[in-house]
Amino acid sequence: LASGLPDVIKYGLIRDADFFKWQEENMESLLARDPAALTYAIERSCINKAEVVAADEKEAGLRATLNLGHTFGHAIETNLGYGEWLHGEAVAVGMVMAADMSTRLGWIDSSLRDRAEKLIKAANLPVEVPAGLGTQKFNDTMAVDKKVANGQLRMILLKGELGGCVFTGDFDKACLTETLEAFCSE
Repeated sequence: LASGLPDVIKYGLIRDADFFKWQEENMESLLARDPAALTYAIERSCINKAEVVAADEKEAGLRATLNLGHTFGHAIETNLGYGEWLHGEAVAVGMVMAADMSTRLGWIDSSLRDRAEKLIKAANLPVEVPAGLGTQKFNDTMAVDKKVANGQLRMILLKGELGGCVFTGDFDKACLTETLEAFCSE
């Protein structure tokens, strides 16, 4: 479940507010592997992904939003060494970091950041960067992320109400630094 639940949570954060609310009410059932809850979560996730992919088959923009949390998550995986953490665990922390940065940018209310972190914790997923990963390691790794274009880091960040997000390189870099400093130990 630690590999799949971050994707389920992601759909609620980036495009399906009702699904996110359902998860808040049903996480215990998902963790208990209740067949009806799992079936619903898988079906709703597949519908969300299919709609995004159908709307953006070439990954021109909208489809990139499926990578919420991945820029931070890939930096965790790369610096720990692949296999130390599950991909989903790294992405879970990445989603918390993306929500934090979105709050620092003023793009979402702090209550949404708190809800995202609470749901990720409720899913028994990590919400903190592993010890020893400093801001410089993050910056070095993110500088070569696949979402860098023309030397500019582009990220998927939350914006507006629950279910809203953007894929952009147009953000205050000081907020990225603040997020990294808040989550990283040197």
